[in-house]
Amino acid sequence: MPGDGRVAAGILPLEATICRSWFKRATRAASAARRESQTEDLGGRPDAGQAYSAGGAVKKGLKPAARRELVRKIRQAYQLSENRACGLIGITRWINRYQSRRDRQEELRIRLRDLASSRVRYGYRRLTVLLRREGWKVNTKRVYRLYREEGLQIQRVKRVKRAAHVRVPLSGATRPNQRWSMDFVSDRLADGRWFRILTVVDQYTRECLCAYADRSQTGEKVVERMKHLVATRGVPESITTDNGGEFAGQAMDAWAHNAGVKLDFIRPGRPVQNGYIESFNGRLRDECLNGEIFFHLADAREKLEHWRLLSVARSIALLLWRTKSEYATLACGGQAPRSCQAGLEPRASGGAAVAVGDDERDRR
Repeated sequence: MPGDGRVAAGILPLEATICRSWFKRATRAASAARRESQTEDLGGRPDAGQAYSAGGAVKKGLKPAARRELVRKIRQAYQLSENRACGLIGITRWINRYQSRRDRQEELRIRLRDLASSRVRYGYRRLTVLLRREGWKVNTKRVYRLYREEGLQIQRVKRVKRAAHVRVPLSGATRPNQRWSMDFVSDRLADGRWFRILTVVDQYTRECLCAYADRSQTGEKVVERMKHLVATRGVPESITTDNGGEFAGQAMDAWAHNAGVKLDFIRPGRPVQNGYIESFNGRLRDECLNGEIFFHLADAREKLEHWRLLSVARSIALLLWRTKSEYATLACGGQAPRSCQAGLEPRASGGAAVAVGDDERDRR
C-alpha cells in the first residue's frame, strides 16, 4: 500500500476473493463435522466408514493342533528356535510338545474306509448303521469325526442352476408290487463292445427286481424278463416306462394286455416323471459300472446280480433304516411280497390283481 494511506485499486477485489474462499472452506468443514457426528452415532466409532470393516473383527482362534502345525512349518521355513516360533504363533512350548493319548481306533478307521470304498454313495449316517449291524458300539458323532478325518466326504458335482419351474409330482405307491419302473442303462465290455442293462425297480420298496445285461434288448427279450419276474414276484398294477421302441412296441403291448398290466408312459423328454428308476440308475453307475471291469457278457451278468443282491440288502432312512427286503416283508404283514398276491383278486378284464380290503373280505 502507498505511504499516504490511500488504498490501491486492486486491493478491494482481492480482499473479496479471499473472503469468499474462506467462507466456502468454513462451510465445507462444518458439513464434514456434521457427517462425522452422524457416523459416530450409527457405528459407535470416531472414524467414518462401515460399522464392521473387513479385518476389524477379532479373528477366530486356531485350535492347538493347527497351531502346532504352524509352528512346525515356520521352524522348517525360517530355521527359528522353538521358543521364538511358539511366541510368534501364540502358544507355549508345553502345548507344542503335547502328545495326544486318545485311542486312534485304527481298526474302526480301516473298516470305515472299506465300507466307504465299497459303497461310494453312502454318507456317514448309513455307514453308522452298517457298523452297528456288524457289532461296533459307535454313535453318529464318532463316525462323523473319523469320517471327516479320513477325508471320506462324498464329492458332489455342482449342478448348473436353471430357471425355477413346477416339478411333476410323482404318484406314490401304497404297497409292494403296485407300481414298477423300468429303463435301460448302457455300458461297455473290456474289449469295447456295448451292452445294455434292463433295470426294474419297485416304487414302494425301492427294490431292484431285475438288472439283466444283454448285447441287444428287443421287445421280445423284455417280455421274456417280465414273464420271469411275474412268475417269481407277482403281477404289478402298472409299469412306468419311457417311450422307447422296446417298451412301446407290439410285443410289450400284447403281453401287458394279456397280463392286465397298465403301461404308464412318461411324456417325451421328461425323465423326471420316472424319477425312481433314474435315481436307481445313477446309483448303479456310481457303485457298480464305474468301479467294475466286465470281460465278457457272462461276467457282467454275474457281477450285476451280485450287486443287485447287495442293493436289496441296502438300508435307507426312507425305510426307517430297514433293508429293502425287510421293509417289503413288513409291508406285506410278515409275508414275502409274492405271498401278498394271495390277498389280491383278478380284475374282470384280465389277469391283473387288485387289492381287496379287510372290510370287504368280512362282508363276503
